[in-house]
Amino acid sequence: MAHGKRSAGAQILRLLASALTVPAVFLAPTRPAAAQAERYEPTIWVDPDGCEHWVMDDGTEGYMSPHLRRDGSPVCRRGQACGVMPADQFFASGSARIGPEGRARLARFFREQGAAAYIITGHTDAIASDAANLRLSHARAAAVAAIAREAGARVSAVQGRGERQPRASNATPEGRAANRRVEITCIR
Repeated sequence: MAHGKRSAGAQILRLLASALTVPAVFLAPTRPAAAQAERYEPTIWVDPDGCEHWVMDDGTEGYMSPHLRRDGSPVCRRGQACGVMPADQFFASGSARIGPEGRARLARFFREQGAAAYIITGHTDAIASDAANLRLSHARAAAVAAIAREAGARVSAVQGRGERQPRASNATPEGRAANRRVEITCIR
């Protein structure tokens, strides 16, 4: 009886071994494909909670904060809108140039706020094309950011949203005027 069990056990082991044996084709080392020299440039953005994120060209994303909670979420500085600047007060139509009076007002604003950092986001109405509005809104946000930096403020992010986040209807002159703005978020 013991002899029969041993031979049955040995037979099972041989079957398992043959089932687990991988053909030599799969065991041969493979050469890595020639890697093409790709250069990824990370994009850094700050969400409304003041959390900094990085995103690579291939879509990989992560938090930049080295301070994480136990669940892996970041500890972020809280941001709040501390200024909404109507673009019509600072910019001529279709322009990203700020005149001397506007520059002085913005510089005073940044010196008085005293936030740790700022997120500056430009918006437009829907009159021009989407691509033109994105360029213009980013250029206007960049112009405000340059004044902030000159005033000694830390700018965490500069964003252009174009016509994509309207505050009012673009069907009326009043609505379009409300949509032409630069929002400043203070991170404290």
